[in-house]
Amino acid sequence: MPRAILIASLIAPSLIVAAAHAAPAQTESDAYTRYELLSPASHKFRILYDVTATTAGATRYFNPIRPGSTASDESVTDRATGQPLPFAEVDADEARAGGVTGAAAGTSYIAVTLARPVPANGGGARIRIIKTYEDAKTYRSEGDAIIFDRSLGIRRNAVVLPAGYRLAAVNVPVQVLQQADGRIAVSFLNTSPAPMPLVIRAVPAAVPAAPSSQAKLLAERASQTRNIVYYLRDPDSHTFDLTHDYTEERPGIADYVNIVRTGSTVSNPSARDLDTGAALSFETVTGPAIARFDPGARDLTADTTAVVFHFPAVTTGTSRRIRMAETYTDPARYTRTGDELVWHRAFGRPANAVVLPPGWILTNASVPATVSETDDGRTRLDFTNPRTDEIDVVITARRAK
Repeated sequence: MPRAILIASLIAPSLIVAAAHAAPAQTESDAYTRYELLSPASHKFRILYDVTATTAGATRYFNPIRPGSTASDESVTDRATGQPLPFAEVDADEARAGGVTGAAAGTSYIAVTLARPVPANGGGARIRIIKTYEDAKTYRSEGDAIIFDRSLGIRRNAVVLPAGYRLAAVNVPVQVLQQADGRIAVSFLNTSPAPMPLVIRAVPAAVPAAPSSQAKLLAERASQTRNIVYYLRDPDSHTFDLTHDYTEERPGIADYVNIVRTGSTVSNPSARDLDTGAALSFETVTGPAIARFDPGARDLTADTTAVVFHFPAVTTGTSRRIRMAETYTDPARYTRTGDELVWHRAFGRPANAVVLPPGWILTNASVPATVSETDDGRTRLDFTNPRTDEIDVVITARRAK
C-alpha cells in the first residue's frame, strides 16, 4: 500500500469521529449589559449580563473574560426558573471545542451548564451572568473625577455611577435615569455594527436619593426585550405574517392580550414558550369582554378584537419568554400602487424587522435600517428605535424583472 494511502487510512477514522463530535458554532441573541461602578479607589465594577443561548441542542454557553480584567464574585442564574446554574472557568481550547469559533489563545471563559438543552426552531436558554471586574485602565480617577472608558460590543448597555457622583460628560447619546437609591444611570442602544467607544466622566456631588417624580413615566429603552418581525406576503393580498417575542417577569401574570389595530383582521394565531418549546393556548375575544383580561384597555367597542395568549402564571423570581405568531390583513397599511409595493406602518417598539416577499427588490425605506438577506434570499430590514416615540416607516419595493 502506498505510504500516502496508508497514512490516510490511519488518520481518516479519527478525523471522522472528531467531526462527528464537533460542537456547532455558538450563537446568541438579546444581549444586555449593566455596569455598576463601585468605589473609584477599587477600580472595580459589577457586571450584570443577560444573554440568550440560541444554538439548538446546546447544553453549555461560554462567556469570555475580557483580557486585562480580573474577574471575581461570579454567579449564573437561569432566568426562566430563577435557579442558579453550575459554571467553571475554562481556557480557549475548551471554549473552541464547545463551539466558540475564533476563541483567542490565552482568553479565559465562563462555561455555563444550561438548565436544559436549547429548544429548536428559534428557542433559547436565557441566562444572567453576574461578575465583578477589576480594571484600572477602564475605570480610573483623574483628579476628583472618575472616568469609565470602555469599548462596548454589546448593542444594549447601561452604566450606573457610584453613589455621590453626578454625570459631567458622556461622548454618545444616552438616556439618563435616576435609580430608586439616587444613583445616576446612563443607558443606550448602539445602532452601529462596530463596538461603541464609550467614555463617561463623573464628578463628586450630593445627588438626592429621593425617587424621581417622573419615575413612573420613564422606562429604560435599552433593557426592553420585545422583538417583532413582519413577513410580507404578496401585496395584492394586503396580508403579512408576524412573530412577536415578549418576556413576562411580573408575578401572577398568565396572559398576553394583543389588541388588533383598527383596520386590520387577524387569523392563524399560535404561540409557544421559547424556553421550553411548549405550545401555548389562546383565544380570540371581542368587545368589552377584552377588559376581563386587560382591565386597563381603553376605547373598547363591539368591533374591537384581541387575541389572548395564555401561559402558566409567572412566579416570583421567574420569567417567561413567549413567541406569538399571527397573520394580519391590512389594506390601509400594506398595499400596491401600480407596480410598487407600499408598506406604511408606525413602530413603537425598539426592535422591528420587515421581510419583503420573495422576488421583490427594495426601492425606498423612509427610516434608516440595516438591510440583509434571509437564508431563502428575501430582503430583510431591521429598524432600531432608541427613542421613546414611534417611527413612521414607509417601505417600497418592485418585483424583480
